[in-house]
Amino acid sequence: MTLDLAEIARLFAERGGVAYAGEPVSQLEHALQCAWLAEQAGASDSLVTAALLHDLGHLLIAEHQTLSHSPTELGIDDRHQYIALPLLRGVFDVEVREPIRLHVDAKRYLCATRPDYFSRLSPDSVRSLALQGGVMDAEAAQRFASHQWSGDAIRLRLWDEEAKVEKLQTPPLAHFLTTAARVMLR
Repeated sequence: MTLDLAEIARLFAERGGVAYAGEPVSQLEHALQCAWLAEQAGASDSLVTAALLHDLGHLLIAEHQTLSHSPTELGIDDRHQYIALPLLRGVFDVEVREPIRLHVDAKRYLCATRPDYFSRLSPDSVRSLALQGGVMDAEAAQRFASHQWSGDAIRLRLWDEEAKVEKLQTPPLAHFLTTAARVMLR
C-alpha cells in the first residue's frame, strides 16, 4: 500500500485538526507552517514536501486521536519518523523520505552541537528527546553529520521548531500538494 496525494489530503482533513502535542497549533497547522518556512527559505520542492509530511506518522497512528495526553506524557516514543516511510516509498524518492526519517536524529544532533538549541525546545519536545535516545554523543553526532541527507534533515528540524505559531496564515494544503505532485515518482 502507498499513500497518494488524495489519501494524504484525506488524512489531513480527518486527523489534521488534532492538537500538535503541547503546542498552540494543530497537526495540519504545524505541517503547513513547516512547509511554508521551507518554501520561504528557497528549499527544493522535495524538501518542502518533506517539511509538509515530516510528522505524517502522527496522523497514521489512530490511537493518537483518542489520547487524553500526548504520547510523550505517557512515556511513549511513537517512532513517528518511521511510520509513514513504507507508505511513501514508491510515491516519493529519497530526497523526500530521508529528511523525514532523519528529522528526529537531527534534533538529537542539534542538541549535541548547538548549545542554545536545547533551550528552544518545547516541553513536549524535551520529553520526546529523552524517549528518542537523548542528546547524541560526539561519535554519533559525527556519524550523523557525515550522512548524505543530514543537511536537509537539520534544515527541516529547524523549521519544525519554528512551525508552532498560533493563528499564523500560510498557503493552504492544496498549494503544498501541488508542490508534492511535482516531485512524485511517475
